[in-house]
Amino acid sequence: MWVWHKVFSFVPGLSPDSGITWALSVIFLVLTLRAILYRPFVRQIKTTRQMQEFQPQMQALRKKYGKDRQKLALEMQKLQKEHGFNPLLGCLPALLQVPVFIGLFHVLRSFNRMSGGATQLFGSPDMSAYETRHTANYFFSATDVESFLDARLFGVPLSSYVQEPVAQFQAFMPVSPPDANGVIAYIEPNFEKWWIVALSLPLMIIAALATHFNSRASIARQPVASLDNPQTAIMNRLMLWVFPIGVLVGGFFLPVAILIYWVTQNIWTYFQQHIVFGKLDKEDEEKKRLAQEKRAENAPKPGVKPKRRGAATSLAKAADSTAVDSKAVDSKADESKAEDTKAGDAEETTAAKAPSKPTPGAKPKPQHPAANARQQQRNQQQRNRNRNRKRKR
Repeated sequence: MWVWHKVFSFVPGLSPDSGITWALSVIFLVLTLRAILYRPFVRQIKTTRQMQEFQPQMQALRKKYGKDRQKLALEMQKLQKEHGFNPLLGCLPALLQVPVFIGLFHVLRSFNRMSGGATQLFGSPDMSAYETRHTANYFFSATDVESFLDARLFGVPLSSYVQEPVAQFQAFMPVSPPDANGVIAYIEPNFEKWWIVALSLPLMIIAALATHFNSRASIARQPVASLDNPQTAIMNRLMLWVFPIGVLVGGFFLPVAILIYWVTQNIWTYFQQHIVFGKLDKEDEEKKRLAQEKRAENAPKPGVKPKRRGAATSLAKAADSTAVDSKAVDSKADESKAEDTKAGDAEETTAAKAPSKPTPGAKPKPQHPAANARQQQRNQQQRNRNRNRKRKR
């Protein structure tokens, strides 16, 4: 924050004492921090997705070793190690942001260390308005402290908050040194309390709505199976409603600069989630497409029978069984040929010997030499056909 304030102080049109300069330093503090944490955030999303993939296996372990806590912990560690899962990576972005937020809150509240300030809870001295304006605050010199207290955003000091005692407003006004009796001349503040409310309330509403929509986007990415878990359902309700309400209520006790920090943080998170989730979805689609192409390449072509691969012994056994089957088929073929030959001879003998029987009730026709010749010719043709059939067999 100190670095960005020095940078923006050299921008034409912005002075070191401008409220916009100090507000931009807070905003770019958030942007710098989130840019540093971008890769850990992506890793956090991937870790969450990875955990969702083997969630059924974790549920199975809980059912199997539910009564043995020690065995369950060992099996969980083994499962996480097999999948290369590190739960610490999922918490890293939040763990790094918490000390930054607490540190920024403490520094901003320490700009005004008058009587009644929250910093007294941590053993800070009870200063007068003159002392607090002329005392350094960590990296910020006394001149920087005075510049920050004089900075206004829409007429409101950046370190003021809705529930701040009116007595502390004197620190936001330039004061002269105390007289011989130690009395400091009181100067009427050039702003009113409702101005703080008018600026803080929209920031609180924006921060609460951004928190709600960020939680909604995260919940929409959860698998359907996890939504049936009672613990997950409770946590989702907290994220959707309790956390935004907490931001809305807590905003009455947060300085304006902290509200700017919170709004910038949530807006960045909202757009970052959509960008990261979009990239991960494209990567998943690309992986699925490559997997389908690989399966299509390995699949047999249409009309081609898949080749079966086996051991040499199985091939030898198959060859032996084939040879035995072929011999059996040949022997059966020879038997069928012999049977056909016997049947053909029987048919020829029967055709030659059997006389033609007259139809019952019909008058016998007189025999004629020409008819007998035709009958003999037909018998000869039948014998010729039987011989040809035998040769073919």
